[in-house]
Amino acid sequence: MSTRPADHGANAPSQPDPTEATPPIPSDEELARMSTEDLVRLGNRLDDIEVVSDRERFPVPGTRAEKRAERQVALWFIWAALAGLAFISAFIAWPWEYRGPEDPGGFLWSLYTPVIGLTFGFAVFALGMGVIAYTKKLLPEDLTIQQRHDGRSQEIDRATAAARLVDTGRRSGIGRRKMIFHSIGAASGVLGAGVLVAAFGGLVINPWKQGKNSELLVTGWHSEDGERVYLRRDTGEAEEVVLVRPGDLEPGAMETVYPFKESQRSHPEELKEVLHSADSPVMLIRLRPNVAVIKRAGQEDFNYGTLFAYTKICSHMGCPTSLYEDQTNRILCPCHQSQFQANEYAKPVFGPAARPLAQLPIAVDDQGYLYARSDFIEPVGPAFWERNS
Repeated sequence: MSTRPADHGANAPSQPDPTEATPPIPSDEELARMSTEDLVRLGNRLDDIEVVSDRERFPVPGTRAEKRAERQVALWFIWAALAGLAFISAFIAWPWEYRGPEDPGGFLWSLYTPVIGLTFGFAVFALGMGVIAYTKKLLPEDLTIQQRHDGRSQEIDRATAAARLVDTGRRSGIGRRKMIFHSIGAASGVLGAGVLVAAFGGLVINPWKQGKNSELLVTGWHSEDGERVYLRRDTGEAEEVVLVRPGDLEPGAMETVYPFKESQRSHPEELKEVLHSADSPVMLIRLRPNVAVIKRAGQEDFNYGTLFAYTKICSHMGCPTSLYEDQTNRILCPCHQSQFQANEYAKPVFGPAARPLAQLPIAVDDQGYLYARSDFIEPVGPAFWERNS
């Protein structure tokens, strides 16, 4: 009886080398007493890391080449800090209120978004370039090979990896490179402040400082001194004033109207600004005589005959509810398909909107012109903080 000799050919499975000694795993107390250098050496052995080459980028500190590289790296971080400051300044101080292309300041307004986009983008770009330049010019040059292992790293592996990072930073001389250290701090701080400004800059202005006359609570239909506010057509000419009479609308018709005060007639800028105001547009709808009407409690006298005035700002997301369907008496929002029943106090009957459109109380003066008896009695548009309706 013969036995077959063991196969030691190329296809034989590899066997562990008994001469390779596995480094002993230190206890937690021993691990806490180990220096950074000891942790680096232990980590290399535990992680199967072979250091092929390892040398300082600048073996002799303080050379001209090192100072030149340091200035090049610091310059990127300085650019990042300056771009971040420019972003914060533009975000706060740049003219942001709408101006038409032909209006004074219209060109500056058109540059608002590009300016804040470019400044913030360049700040992030310069910060990233500074990190890349620091890695390429100042970190030690080394070449290592590591075998890949599956699974989550153990505590000792994480401790040794952190030690390697600390050792790399120490050997790169970050502690003595004050210019880079301060420029990194400035770039990171300014960029962080820029992110906070972008997120919370709109809260700097207190929207409630004027009490009942705060901007979120009133619209262009509000009159502080009791001056009458009329319903005005938009003819395409901002300085032209055409008031609306009840007979101007046919049954089943709808027209967008805007507020007008006689004190604005000699002020072309105010006449133009009203047409651009986000909360001023109102849908004036004349229902057909045979349409049954259901009125909202407390707003029974807000209409004038078959004329009803509702805000054009959708209560869902603030889109313009520009469409009116005469056959069904429905107001349609083209953005998210919300529908409101015009003959039932503009209550939502379809889509995501959950609140009726605010209704404007209207009446007719002695000369037959329609005017607003008061502002809306509730805020128009979507809900906002501290809203009580």
